Amino acid sequence: MLAALFVMTGIALVLGVALGYASRVFKVEGDPLVDKIDAILPQTQCGQCGYPGCKPYAQAIAKGEADINRCPPGGEEGIRKLADLLGKEFKPLDAEAGVEKPKSVAVIDENTCIGCTLCIQACPVDAIVGSSKQMHTVVAELCTGCELCVAPCPVDCIHMEPVTETIENWKWKYPVAEIKERHAA
Repeated sequence: MLAALFVMTGIALVLGVALGYASRVFKVEGDPLVDKIDAILPQTQCGQCGYPGCKPYAQAIAKGEADINRCPPGGEEGIRKLADLLGKEFKPLDAEAGVEKPKSVAVIDENTCIGCTLCIQACPVDAIVGSSKQMHTVVAELCTGCELCVAPCPVDCIHMEPVTETIENWKWKYPVAEIKERHAA
């Protein structure tokens, strides 16, 4: 019994050392510019920009393959931040990508919902819960307002409601570090 414990401990130590070594040798460095661009994007994963999510759009911007004005959820404020970061000139939102709207959250009329699960399949952030042939509901804290769940609903029981600003959900428009930079300049 004691010998088996020592053998298992030895195997665990060898595997731990091997994994630690492999994590350092095969480390994949990310592009810091992509990370900065991705941090500015709203993380709605809506695809309105023509890319499947915010990270692929950030990668395309960093490579120069996409313009900075294709994100309706980020709006004019997001375009200005991207222009400042990249040293580019501000451009108005590209009309082909959509129009800027107030932040909203999906709401399901639970009396009309038939439990088809099409909205669950469409949601890129898993903000809708429910099961087949059962009522579904939206977890408002997770919903990004991407509107991807609205179109597939066969009974039109999903609508978008604007999020009103309250004490609980109010945020600074600029990170504290950015405010300090502005006052230092």
